Amino acid sequence: MHVDGFRFDLAAALTRDSAFLHAKRQPPLLQRVKLIAEPWDIDPDGYHLGHFLPGWSERNDRFRDDVLAFWLTHETNVGQLAQRLAGSSEIFRFAGRAPQAGINFITEHDGFTLRDLVIYQQKHNEANGEGNRDGHGHNFSWNCGEEGDSADPQILERCRRLQRALLSTLLIAQGVPMLQSGNEIGRTQDGNNNAYCQDNALSWLDWPHADGELTAFIAGLVDFRRYFPQLRRRGWLTGEPSTDGPADVVWWHPAGRPMCPADWQSRKLGTFALQLAPLPLSGAGFIECRKGSRSARFGP
Repeated sequence: MHVDGFRFDLAAALTRDSAFLHAKRQPPLLQRVKLIAEPWDIDPDGYHLGHFLPGWSERNDRFRDDVLAFWLTHETNVGQLAQRLAGSSEIFRFAGRAPQAGINFITEHDGFTLRDLVIYQQKHNEANGEGNRDGHGHNFSWNCGEEGDSADPQILERCRRLQRALLSTLLIAQGVPMLQSGNEIGRTQDGNNNAYCQDNALSWLDWPHADGELTAFIAGLVDFRRYFPQLRRRGWLTGEPSTDGPADVVWWHPAGRPMCPADWQSRKLGTFALQLAPLPLSGAGFIECRKGSRSARFGP
């Protein structure tokens, strides 16, 4: 059937009978299939991120929240962003699991689209018929100075840069990047973050008005990730020198020195860089994240 794998909705419900998770890896055919868990459900103890078995991958909503909080709302610090860039090892590094255990994403079917994250401060779900009570109320979004579509050139440029900063962070992080369909063309849902009940233009892909520049930018990021294998490591970053080379990663302070423990707790520090050691048949990777003007620069 040419099916690569399956995503299990509310998969934490399956952990109530752990035998199911083991059974799913037993048939030889399923051992070669990608199994992705949505690690939560409605049970009071229903949030199980990082608790799935080797062979499973999980939707990493901590990546989403921390990346958005860094770029858009300033509710997190550089230390949390660095954890996400390094593959969320404090969540997934156990029982022989690799960075590919984490499925990183900025948006998914629930919540704002990428474009709406930077043009809406509040959800606008009136069309759903529930008095705007449905949908999540804390989306880590920022409207860049004006709610909804704007004609202000400065606001438009700010929105453009922020979308690219978020996408760049997604594509250079360790783990598996997941891109929601429509983000590559600048799709909007007019601020509706719970559009499951909308089978109309609000939830359809608007190909005639696709953002061609954004599509080209994402294509460039995908090529960039493909060119540098150190962005797709199968092992965890350690920061320790190897026997025949430099450390696999060095984190740099804007003053030009390696980061120290106190730096990671700073909420005033809006810039840092990570340098990834080259892997065979690749160039060196140098990446900078700079929040002061809300931009991102990545390059060899």
